[in-house]
Amino acid sequence: MQMLYDSESFVVVHMLPDAVEKSTQALNDTAPPKPQLSRHGFEIVDKRSGKEVYLDGSWAEMFQEQILAWQRDTPTQEEVEDALDRYAGLAQNPVIVH
Repeated sequence: MQMLYDSESFVVVHMLPDAVEKSTQALNDTAPPKPQLSRHGFEIVDKRSGKEVYLDGSWAEMFQEQILAWQRDTPTQEEVEDALDRYAGLAQNPVIVH
């Protein structure tokens, strides 16, 4: 997990796939394997509404392209916030602290 952006309005976190663990389980061990994140994604939290959206698959790839463009062009904070606000429109899940 890598924090990419944190402002008064938004937080963006890049969720990275879990590293493959070397199996130390015995062959007859019936314990279920630990869940692993199989691909990367991005969590965008809208602090104003208290909701978050998780982007994976093609949405994550499109957002990755946006991040690469930001790295090349160095946008203003307002431009970044405007782009994040458009993604935040997809947010349906309330943020739950656990």
